[in-house]
Amino acid sequence: MTARPFVLDPLFQSTKAVPGVGPRMTKLLEKVAGPCVSDLFWHLPVGVIDRRYAPNLRAAQADKVATVTVRVEAHFPPKRDGLPYKVKCTDGSGWLDLMFFNAKGDYLEVQLPVGETRIVSGRLEFYNGYLQMPHPDYIVTEEQRGQIPAIEPVYPLTAGLTQKVSLKIMRAALSRIPVLDEWLDPAHQQREHWPRWHEAIQQAHNPQDEADLSPKHPARMRLAYDELLANQLTMALTRQNHKRQKGRALAGDDALFQKALAALSFELTGSQKTAVEEIRADMRQGMRMHRLLQGDVGSGKTAVAFLAMAHAAGSGCQSVIMAPTEILARQHEKNIRGFAEKCGLRVVTLTGRDKGKIRKEILEQIADGSAHIVIGTHALFQEDVIFKDLALAVIDEQHRFGVHQRLLLSEKGATADVLVMTATPIPRTLTLTVYGDMDVSRLTEKPAGRQPIDTRLVTDERISEVVEALQRKIEQKDRIYWVCPLVEESEKLDLAAAEERFLHLQQRYGQRVGLLHGRMKPAEKDKVMEAFAHGELDILVSTTVIEVGVDVPEATVMVIEHAERFGLSQLHQLRGRIGRGSGKSICILLWNPKVGEIAKKRLATIRDSEDGFFISEQDLKLRGAGEVLGTRQSGLPEFRLAHPEFHSDLIATAYDDARLILDRDPGLLSPRGIALRTLLYLFERDTAIKYLRSG
Repeated sequence: MTARPFVLDPLFQSTKAVPGVGPRMTKLLEKVAGPCVSDLFWHLPVGVIDRRYAPNLRAAQADKVATVTVRVEAHFPPKRDGLPYKVKCTDGSGWLDLMFFNAKGDYLEVQLPVGETRIVSGRLEFYNGYLQMPHPDYIVTEEQRGQIPAIEPVYPLTAGLTQKVSLKIMRAALSRIPVLDEWLDPAHQQREHWPRWHEAIQQAHNPQDEADLSPKHPARMRLAYDELLANQLTMALTRQNHKRQKGRALAGDDALFQKALAALSFELTGSQKTAVEEIRADMRQGMRMHRLLQGDVGSGKTAVAFLAMAHAAGSGCQSVIMAPTEILARQHEKNIRGFAEKCGLRVVTLTGRDKGKIRKEILEQIADGSAHIVIGTHALFQEDVIFKDLALAVIDEQHRFGVHQRLLLSEKGATADVLVMTATPIPRTLTLTVYGDMDVSRLTEKPAGRQPIDTRLVTDERISEVVEALQRKIEQKDRIYWVCPLVEESEKLDLAAAEERFLHLQQRYGQRVGLLHGRMKPAEKDKVMEAFAHGELDILVSTTVIEVGVDVPEATVMVIEHAERFGLSQLHQLRGRIGRGSGKSICILLWNPKVGEIAKKRLATIRDSEDGFFISEQDLKLRGAGEVLGTRQSGLPEFRLAHPEFHSDLIATAYDDARLILDRDPGLLSPRGIALRTLLYLFERDTAIKYLRSG
């Protein structure tokens, strides 16, 4: 594989290479766009200023940007600090005061000499009946008229970077755009009426009106598609690389598998049966499995994972299931141990809490192979955890682990199959951008016996009524979750809100109210959770730490304060903590009626549906991708040009296009393939290029 094409080298230079950019400006540009010249291309305008309005002063309208030709009549320096410097001008039909705060008089006298004509451009306003232009954007002579743009793009700024300087730098950067060979399919490009890449960049940076800023504008659609195609091609090459990795064909043992099925003591749903067969078919092949098991809260992912682990055990091998928290690891242990013991499989659990002699015994059982199924947390990454023969690694809620950690775990078994599970409902299009390198199995039904949940919206003025209504539920021996609001991403304030609600409920219901929050030590959390699960507590006040993995069938009530502050997928996951037993369950969403229309629509969606995938699709439309998943923790790629909420159809097309490209040209050696390599370099998809090189 050749090095990066020479034609791209200027784009990967520091922004210092752009005329007019010094060390100070480099730092500011890095903050707002990025360190390289190419980052400036992706830094698209967010607005447009039309400077073509050129009225005579008598007819001029306030609150509009105007470009006017005037004669300078007089200067009026401020009489005291805090007042503006005023320059009086006329065009013969009326008067205009140019206003400057904290200005140097001698500089203004040079810029605006009395008796001379100047062209000024800026926003007009009326003050005390006088027409004013505070701090004009442009002051030029008649000969310099061409320096004032008729239409000016507006860029996102940061402190110290002005619009004028930004525009000048962007102009200089755009003059360096190379003409690259076309990587798009010609028929597709023609059908969509998309420009060439270099033309699309120029058009996107030179909007003529507000409509040109739309994500649906052909130039922006083209650039979004380029970014998505680079993403999908990377995913497809990663997947191709996975498929080349040697695995082990695990035949399984049908007698043991049937025992495991019987141990479940319930009938699998249709989608569980399909998922189990897809996973077992992968495990029987000689290539490593990389599969995602996506299932709504309570759809029965653990049962599917257990059957996959039983298949591995039937081949004489070990399995590991890793959870992001100790609470969830213990939950898996409780569920899986019950199934495993019925069919003679030994389960051990290793977490950070296991020390000394106990830890030594667990490690010995893992190393000598007597532990068939190992359950644990990050503690499993440690060097002294050595498996006799690891064949299957199951990773739960994988977005909470980095890719690096995922690799560390699968390296514990040289050819281990990988099954990733998530209960975060992700819209199909986003699944392609986050997990496009994996095969996907989806659980779409709830297991038999799951109760529907009655979800109600209650305004927060009625909170005292809700508190009183809990009495009846407590008398029925039901248990109650009370979830406190997120306070602007601040764990400290979240905690304060939870403590305040805890004290308030304790005053009413005494010592049978518990508190759970993210700052507690794992052992403290477990103690509170166990007290709630065993019925020693009636009400559990919590921040969102109960979101995943806590299973208390007696919990039938969930109250969520300030529900409008939570993402829909998060509300849905929280709600999934109830409705796990035979009792009728109710979820009360307390909300502030002063919220906007979008928040009202979102809350209506969660009230009216229990389908996590439908809910996440709606959330994507209403709030955008980063908000739906919480970009930092979701593994969602940071797109600069593509907006999944506007470009979801492009994601699906790019997914199909990438697969078709690699079917026809797996080494990217055709003329289009060579151009696509340039695309991968352009978007810094080095991983993909490495896979090509090794291929």
